Amino acid sequence: MATQYYRADETARVEELDGLPLAGFGWRALGFLVDLLLVVVLWIPLELTWARFVSHEWDGHSRYHVTFSFHEWRSLLVALLYYVLVYYSTNGRSVGKWIGRTRVVSLTHEHLGLWQCFERVLGYGVAVAEGIGFLQYFFSRNRMCVHDRMAETIVVDVAKGRDRSGLRQPGS
Repeated sequence: MATQYYRADETARVEELDGLPLAGFGWRALGFLVDLLLVVVLWIPLELTWARFVSHEWDGHSRYHVTFSFHEWRSLLVALLYYVLVYYSTNGRSVGKWIGRTRVVSLTHEHLGLWQCFERVLGYGVAVAEGIGFLQYFFSRNRMCVHDRMAETIVVDVAKGRDRSGLRQPGS
């Protein structure tokens, strides 16, 4: 059997990304919090619909206490779907990222993959469970939190001399 050798497929992509300005922690946190708020806003009508028509816990007249909790599978599902679908469809520019002037960029491909978006969202849970997952930003050479490393992404500042896609313009 012939010997096979490793080939670095991502070399061109890594060179393309070299020198991009990384997003600051404050802008990243702002984007995350805005997106989390949107998840809660999207979740409330879905939870009320669930209570009314599926679990029959709410008759439409009495008060139903809505509590957003990541212990409930419906809350997790809404958050998962929001982040995965929004990151994938906008190539890393969720509403929160747009407000925070940042963008999630894949280290391996020009467009974020669906699985890559899923890994990134699961990484949020790992970051929380780890306790210092988000703080790894301060200790990483490329300002990568645990979810960035899991998904092979970086978060760039799109406002610092870059085009709308967040990547360096030719000649700059």
